[in-house]
Amino acid sequence: MEFEIYRDALIRKRGEVLGGSGAKPLQWTMEHNSGRQGDMADQASGTNEVHIQLKLKQTDAKILQAIEGALQRVEDGTYGICRDCGEPIAAARLTAIPWTRVCIACKEKQKA
Repeated sequence: MEFEIYRDALIRKRGEVLGGSGAKPLQWTMEHNSGRQGDMADQASGTNEVHIQLKLKQTDAKILQAIEGALQRVEDGTYGICRDCGEPIAAARLTAIPWTRVCIACKEKQKA
């Protein structure tokens, strides 16, 4: 199986994650929502924004870690092999989620 296309997709996605989504940086959000300006609704909204930004950063960190792992598997020659059953992961799944470690059948078993 040719993995160059997946490697390129992984590198592109890594660049997107590292480049950010164009949202306000977390530091800016925290600094500008730390005061007591506005009414209680404004303050609650500001607190919500900080929590949302934190969740996005955590999600980005997890995806970045998965991407780095996938790139390492490409180098090791183990990319595209299911971690759980050892069978090849379908090309459609790798195209949709190039950093996946499991085939669709094993993913379904995990959900059950």
